[in-house]
Amino acid sequence: MTTPDRQSAFSGTKEVAAALRFDDARLEAYLTRHAPGFAGPLTVRQFKGGQSNPTYLLETPARRYVLRRKPPGKLLPSAHAVDREYRVIHALHAQGFPAPEAVLYCDDESVTGTAFYVMAHVDGRVFWEPHMPASEPAERAAIYDAMNATLARLHAFDPAAIGLADFGRGENYVARQVERWTKQYRASQTDTIDDMERLMDWLPRHLPPPSPVRLVHGDYRLDNMILHPTEARVLAVIDWELSTLGNPLADFAYHVMYWRLEPAMFRGLAGTDFAASGIPSEAKYVAAYCRRTGRDGIAHWDTYIAYNMFRLAGILQGIMKRFLDGTAASRQAEESGRRARGIAEAGWRQVEAVLKRGGGA
Repeated sequence: MTTPDRQSAFSGTKEVAAALRFDDARLEAYLTRHAPGFAGPLTVRQFKGGQSNPTYLLETPARRYVLRRKPPGKLLPSAHAVDREYRVIHALHAQGFPAPEAVLYCDDESVTGTAFYVMAHVDGRVFWEPHMPASEPAERAAIYDAMNATLARLHAFDPAAIGLADFGRGENYVARQVERWTKQYRASQTDTIDDMERLMDWLPRHLPPPSPVRLVHGDYRLDNMILHPTEARVLAVIDWELSTLGNPLADFAYHVMYWRLEPAMFRGLAGTDFAASGIPSEAKYVAAYCRRTGRDGIAHWDTYIAYNMFRLAGILQGIMKRFLDGTAASRQAEESGRRARGIAEAGWRQVEAVLKRGGGA
């Protein structure tokens, strides 16, 4: 089972951790000069959730904001791209997509110590547990359907039409992601994980065929969105650090891989009584996405899942390295980082299922 107090452990704010503090007065002076309508005094708190880019609540008498910054210290190449986060939410908010309003981006490291951006605060609910233990079946069903519809809507955008034609290379996305996360994993490796080695060998030789290029979120899941306080409606999709142009099927498979992970492993849904809970089964959820995006089905599905488990293991290994370096943004970082091995093992099990059926990719 997942940690029973996860909702309370990750909800809300706390005093800013010592390693992640900056000069509040300097930030207030900067925002007064550059953020339209900003007026202090400013109070800064750190959000409990989040393990990659430290995230802060900025409160003033008239308005609340959210600040996301790169963590301090030595960082992995291309990681913590807050400038890209700012760009994508700015583009999507302009289209009426549920993304926070972007306020400003700052690459002057003298202000907070690292580059950062500020966005509007969105007041709503964040469900940290995918099985939503405090909800009724009807609410779970409605929220999961809204989550499915929101991702299908994201994947329908023509990147060029919303000013994001150059937001990434797009083509051969899965191949490039496998290469990227192999490098990231090597750069943050702290131990030998045999199944990770197997995945790094197998995946480049068994890639799904290319797909039309679309905007992908990269980490789409229930706890990366803010729901309306009382309705089953997505107000904001957040945490766009891994967004780029790429394969929407790979992006969707990352989202759905949680149906195959055990609850204790990483917020998984495996073993859920779907009929009783109101949460759709994997098959029904995939069918809903296919219906919304005009597909009959998704070929190479298990390979997409294996690739995403490999990718998640790489992400978790990076969190583990930051924990050991003392720069992780959450006290739960060690727990998350130690799950890299189990996720890699789950990924290799997906490959074994493909091989057992006699499949290559």
